[in-house]
Amino acid sequence: MTQPEKNGHSAAPALDEVDRQIIAALLKNGRISYTDLAKEIGLSRVAVQSRINALMERGVIERFTAVINPANIGLQVSAFFNVEVEPKFLHEVADKLADEPSVTSLYHMTGPSKLHMHGLFADNAEMESFLKDKLYKMPGITSVDCQVLITRYKSRMGMRL
Repeated sequence: MTQPEKNGHSAAPALDEVDRQIIAALLKNGRISYTDLAKEIGLSRVAVQSRINALMERGVIERFTAVINPANIGLQVSAFFNVEVEPKFLHEVADKLADEPSVTSLYHMTGPSKLHMHGLFADNAEMESFLKDKLYKMPGITSVDCQVLITRYKSRMGMRL
């Protein structure tokens, strides 16, 4: 049962230790079977399946997906962008960028209507084309700052428990 917070919104139910063990195991191996996970956690397969379904219904687990190494599929350039947008164009620009296949993540950050974005490109020419033909042509963009990734030391999918 959720508890009301001071602001009138309901707080999400806290994760118990079993939920945390299940999530940790799924973060290591999202393809683990219910049976193997049940053995690892010390519950029945049905109990594990029920808990995972409950975590999905609560929105704790949003989806299961594969993690792909971009370089191994020909995406050699990884870049981070800070895009400043006039406030009245913020949602329009964000919606257009969210539909771009090369954009992997997009966030509205604090600051003067700033979008923080990550993109993957086959090469510098493809990134330049994205900048010149798409990003720079969007109405409301006032500045773009770009940093190209040199070395990835750590990249975490999901949340820390």
